[in-house]
Amino acid sequence: MASVTFDHVFKKYGDVTAVNDLNIQIEDKEFLVLVGPSGCGKTTALRCLAGLEEISGGEVRIGDRVVNDVAPKDRDIAMVFQSYALYPHLSVYDNMAFGLKLRKTPKEEIKRRVSEAADTLGIQDFLQRKPRQLSGGQRQRVALGRAIVREPKVFLFDEPLSNLDAKLRVQMRSEISKLHQRLQTTFIYVTHDQIEAMTMATRIAVINKGVLQQLDTPQNLYDRPNNLFVAGFIGSPAMNFFRGKLRKDGEKLLVDAGDFSLTIPAQKAKPYEASAGKDIIFGIRPENVHDAEFVPMNIDSEKVNVKIDVTELMGNEIFLYLLSGQNTFVARVDPRSKLRVGQQAQVAFDMDNFHIFDAQTEQAIR
Repeated sequence: MASVTFDHVFKKYGDVTAVNDLNIQIEDKEFLVLVGPSGCGKTTALRCLAGLEEISGGEVRIGDRVVNDVAPKDRDIAMVFQSYALYPHLSVYDNMAFGLKLRKTPKEEIKRRVSEAADTLGIQDFLQRKPRQLSGGQRQRVALGRAIVREPKVFLFDEPLSNLDAKLRVQMRSEISKLHQRLQTTFIYVTHDQIEAMTMATRIAVINKGVLQQLDTPQNLYDRPNNLFVAGFIGSPAMNFFRGKLRKDGEKLLVDAGDFSLTIPAQKAKPYEASAGKDIIFGIRPENVHDAEFVPMNIDSEKVNVKIDVTELMGNEIFLYLLSGQNTFVARVDPRSKLRVGQQAQVAFDMDNFHIFDAQTEQAIR
């Protein structure tokens, strides 16, 4: 069991900086997820930790040991790849035992470890099969099993669920979470899927263009994003953004979005008063935009006139794609809503739950 530290880590390919001054302290037994769009540097950071890429600057530590110049096989880590990387000519048992045989582990010990891992993952019945005889989910379990038998200090996962169908992904998410609770080991997991990140992580590191944007718990990332990128990346459907200005109207502070204006409740206004007159970006999540007929009790709401562009019935909720002048945005509304495509209607913005960002720096104003 070990902590992991990225200490001012850089990785450059010629003029391109893939990882830019990465600083993360990952605690022992933590489940940390690196998340970001394709090409943001998250897999490169993982490969630097695994020793598959040489870092251009800084230090990588596993526990108290600097591993910059340590060979991958000596770092006491195990990696699960997106492609499973199973040997097609070997049985499941031999795939799981392969690394242990290379290390000349005694046969009885190999048998014990493989059997325990197979029990944990529910693949005892498949040990004599070849990978081609397994489904995608079963192959993924074998890849996990091969990592588990190593009994490493740190597990690394590189988008392990991206090749699976939607239903299997949900199932494997919960299995990996249970595995983390059972093994009590440090897990570092890379994904571009923010739902995977939100459901599994102890903490999430959001990366964009090689730069760490925010490191926090899933709930804090969702409720208090530091900047426009994090706000737009975390949450599905994404947060709605409206460009506008903050302006004073007597004692009131308003968000003027051009096509509509919203009054900020007096008890929420203080952090934003210094930005009056500035260009800002107003953000509100789809679940905080309500059909005016079904507004929750005891919230400060502001009505906005809209045209219904598209509706998506999800069963337990309805997604409305709305137009207000030049602005397009999404609402998640009560399934009882009777709003239909082409209608003119009113929606209510929950002014107890909104975000304001500086239009120039894109940083949250608080």
